[in-house]
Amino acid sequence: MELLLTTLGRAIRQQRKLRGLTLKGLAVTAGLSERFVGDLEGGRANISVLKLQQVAQALGASLPALLAGEADDARAVVVSLLGLRGAGKSSVGKALAHRLGVGFFELDRLVEDEAGMRSAEIFAIHGESYFRQIELQALRRFLAGHREGVLATGGGLVTSTEAYALLLERTRTVWLKASPEEHWARVVGQGDLRPMQNRPHAMAELKRRLREREPQYARAQQVVSTSGRPIAAVVDELARASPTAR
Repeated sequence: MELLLTTLGRAIRQQRKLRGLTLKGLAVTAGLSERFVGDLEGGRANISVLKLQQVAQALGASLPALLAGEADDARAVVVSLLGLRGAGKSSVGKALAHRLGVGFFELDRLVEDEAGMRSAEIFAIHGESYFRQIELQALRRFLAGHREGVLATGGGLVTSTEAYALLLERTRTVWLKASPEEHWARVVGQGDLRPMQNRPHAMAELKRRLREREPQYARAQQVVSTSGRPIAAVVDELARASPTAR
């Protein structure tokens, strides 16, 4: 029993450090006390399976891997970027993938490949429920075939309980946080005028959607502000915390 707890604690400590998390950061994300997590890493805490699952989810690791004491493979990690449109997921994601030497992927494009049609067509013909089903299938297929990379997710993924739980468990999730005004300006700056066409209350809708989804976005293992910051600065912050850095 002592050897098991020691091995488990070492694996948790190594995965935490590889992810750039402090002891307090892991404790807060896992919903445990900092003292308990310290005892856990030191091999002094006999943790329940349910609490260990909370720790595994906070680390973006699998429960079997922690129990087996596997930590070195934590260097191969998929970084998932969350946020509404205009958060900077594509621009930051591409730059981060280049910095880390890994592939960049957009989940919405994977969904389109899975369905054989554009996202707008999926919503128009089949509705959001069907889109979320295909999104989950595409995410599972992606994670089964990739141990590392940067994945830009759709803004509404956090409303899908199963898909978001999979991201939290299997990837390092990052919320790229920005103000509603910045979301708006970036989308318009990209030449997309659809958000305000025939929608006089579009900004109010954007603010409401962001407010509603903030509690879910905040569950991400890392929150990084993109407000008033160049892409390079955001990428630097993300790269420092990434175990995939080479």
